[in-house]
Amino acid sequence: MEDQSKDFKLYPSSTSQLMPSEERLEIPNKACRLSIGIPKETTQLENRVSLSPEGVGQLIKAGHRVIVENNAGVASHFLNHQFSDLGAEIAYESNVVYNADVIVKVAPPSSAEISMMKGKQVLISSLNIASLSDAHFKQLSAKRITALAFEYIKDRDGNFPIVRAMSEIAGTTSIIIAADYLCHTEYGRGLMFGGLSGIAPTEVIILGAGTVGEFAARAAIGMGAFVKVFDDSVYRLRRLQNNIGTRVYTSVIRPSTLSEALITADVAIGAIRAKAGFSPVCVSEDMVMRMKAGAVIIDVSIDQGGCFETSIMTDHKNPVFEKHGVTHYCVPNIPSKVPRTASLALSNLLVPVLLKIGEEGGITNMLRTDHGIRFGVYLYNGISTNRYISDHFGLPHKDLELLLAGFR
Repeated sequence: MEDQSKDFKLYPSSTSQLMPSEERLEIPNKACRLSIGIPKETTQLENRVSLSPEGVGQLIKAGHRVIVENNAGVASHFLNHQFSDLGAEIAYESNVVYNADVIVKVAPPSSAEISMMKGKQVLISSLNIASLSDAHFKQLSAKRITALAFEYIKDRDGNFPIVRAMSEIAGTTSIIIAADYLCHTEYGRGLMFGGLSGIAPTEVIILGAGTVGEFAARAAIGMGAFVKVFDDSVYRLRRLQNNIGTRVYTSVIRPSTLSEALITADVAIGAIRAKAGFSPVCVSEDMVMRMKAGAVIIDVSIDQGGCFETSIMTDHKNPVFEKHGVTHYCVPNIPSKVPRTASLALSNLLVPVLLKIGEEGGITNMLRTDHGIRFGVYLYNGISTNRYISDHFGLPHKDLELLLAGFR
């Protein structure tokens, strides 16, 4: 029989078989696993911790390694076992924490803490620029650190979420502090904050109509004080008026008007922040000299240098001093007075940032896509990217956009 197999032809059963088919290629997962260090704060009387146990649990559940220094949360009433029960590692030596990929702390690291860092890491902390020197930035630069400041990080709406949260706490707490010192037998005038029927209410001057000013005004009004708010922006004054839902005395900052108001004031709250650098000094020493004996100044802006000429930075152990008969409270970390509340607020805002760094496969990828976080960077791989810091401390400056474009 003749073999006919060579004449056999296979035809497609349908035209769909003639169409090119898609080839499924494996898409690599760009996410990365981070090691995150939570040091114990060494700055005097800094009682906050950067992440709460619940926040640490979220990070561990996402696959990250979290190393918490021994007793890092004690001052905020978070115990070691509350972290370890959720999977965190407790480190009994500081250098173990500072070897992590990402260091998250509240206060800027000290020189000794920077020396423990292995280099080429991410640092997320507050900046407190008024307390730093050029040596601090040079030491970080030598370690090629990428550093982000709480004060500069923005959200998708262009707001400063960490600043706002801490400002809400600082504004409310500043009034509680003022009430405490106003009735103090040594530093105050023996007055109850607010007032009673038949007795003139406490007069409170608030400089700045931002978040601190708004929450200070809310607290003071709630306690029965007569409040005057000064700011150089009519828009901010109008916004504060609308937000608190009641009429208060407002004025743009004019030296003569402000000076007259301070003469009768029982309490003055300094809450003016600069977009970058130092706060403007709005109250001269001469204005302070004309204030009542026993009046109380709370300079919330002291972390940016302060807005009272007589302000000198203090701490929670020795928080006040008297000058020209006026009590000055100039502690830069007022939220640390309520550390558990402040730590929970910080953690709520920092955990999503850390999760996103991991999801994007590292800080560089994240900075390319997230403009708000990118705004928080002041050092990238050891290079200063913040113009004000570069100019003020005499550091070489490069644009972050160009650095990111050139990094592959």
